Amino acid sequence: MTTLLHLDASAREGQSGLQPHGSHTRRLTHRFIQQWLQQRPGDLVRVRDVGLNPPSPVSSAWIHAAFTAPSSREDWMHRALAESDTLVDEILAADILVLGVPMYNFNVPAQFKSWIDNIVRVGRTFGFDRQRQGEPYWPMLKDAGKRAVVLSSRGDHGYGAGQRIAAMNHVEPSIRSALAYIGIDELHSIAIEYDEFGDERLAASIAAAEAEVDSLAGRMASEIGQVAGCRQAPSIAL
Repeated sequence: MTTLLHLDASAREGQSGLQPHGSHTRRLTHRFIQQWLQQRPGDLVRVRDVGLNPPSPVSSAWIHAAFTAPSSREDWMHRALAESDTLVDEILAADILVLGVPMYNFNVPAQFKSWIDNIVRVGRTFGFDRQRQGEPYWPMLKDAGKRAVVLSSRGDHGYGAGQRIAAMNHVEPSIRSALAYIGIDELHSIAIEYDEFGDERLAASIAAAEAEVDSLAGRMASEIGQVAGCRQAPSIAL
């Protein structure tokens, strides 16, 4: 059984096309999951909504605790890291991350950045040894076979590689860097553009993104192979 972590980071509730002012990224993540489960209904989907329930930002206590050896941590340190431990455990349990991450002022939402800060953890997702020959840091999830899908949305257009304002896009590049740092190297990305225009160009962008989502979900699910049975595992909201 394959486990998917379905994470939404939009501050908007609901999905575009279904609710007024709904989120484009929620629309794409839900579509990806639906397409996936049509082919692999026995797989497990775990759901985390950091857009509406953001993780606590990293604090001085968090840093002190994270960089203290586990065997030396006091009770307050374990409490300070409890939420981070839960988020890391979800990453470790997942085979595929389906991340809905809209662009806010050229970068990821603050809620999603807090999630990144909580899951990039020394001793849990990346290693560090100052005495290690060569590179003192290493990704601890390198050989776990995990993959990520980033589904985004943008108000303007032309943020893709080689396009007019690609240099202003710090969404996919920053996510790619953070995930690669812990060992998740395979990342696929699809985005809706023209949101601030709201005209036929937005409609065309949505249609194109949905077609890409359908193709990507189908291709990735097929690569894993067919699952026996037809009973759908329930999603688990976290």
